[in-house]
Amino acid sequence: MILRTVAVIALKGGSGKTTLATHLALAAHLRGLDTLLVDIDPQHSARDVLGARDEPGPACVTSSGSTLLAAQFAAVGVRKDLLIIDTPAGAVENVSEAIVLADLAVMVVRPTLLDIAGLARTFSIVRRLGKPSTVVVNQAPVARESVEAPLVKRALRALDYMQAPVAPVILRSRSVYQTALERGRSAEEMSDRAAAREMAALWDFIETRIAARRTDAEPA
Repeated sequence: MILRTVAVIALKGGSGKTTLATHLALAAHLRGLDTLLVDIDPQHSARDVLGARDEPGPACVTSSGSTLLAAQFAAVGVRKDLLIIDTPAGAVENVSEAIVLADLAVMVVRPTLLDIAGLARTFSIVRRLGKPSTVVVNQAPVARESVEAPLVKRALRALDYMQAPVAPVILRSRSVYQTALERGRSAEEMSDRAAAREMAALWDFIETRIAARRTDAEPA
């Protein structure tokens, strides 16, 4: 088994990066993957969230950019299936270290002008390091009769202009994503079926991307 590593990144704060990293770790755990979330954000919110869980869940450790490689080696040593890195906002050096170690960089962005502008810097780092990546649009208004809100349309046009690889699943602005984490749970474990479907579909997409990456890495 080859350890797969996903770095969840956003240099701009408030994008929902930790919420997504934690939900992805929980999604993997719920599907039977032995998952480790490494929290290198100094606020250690992911650690606190998973610490509130009252039933078995993904393991979580705190680390820093300088010790991230050691954490990855340790995960390999105990035969973890998946390593998810929750990175700090604004810390370019630590974020770059996470990207270097990742099989997939998941960039998180809200559909706002400031977030899109902040993403340009993040995307530049990912491209320079030559890493596979995807952009997850987060906290978007719910589409009405399958019609996206104007700000979402503008954001998608901007991302297309940047030639950013956008995930096919948009995460909507739903309170359950936060209320679930208060109990260390995923939206998939709550009663909001729309949110559960969103997160399940996003995990399926992420899992396909990292599974393909693993296949490429395995010897013939």
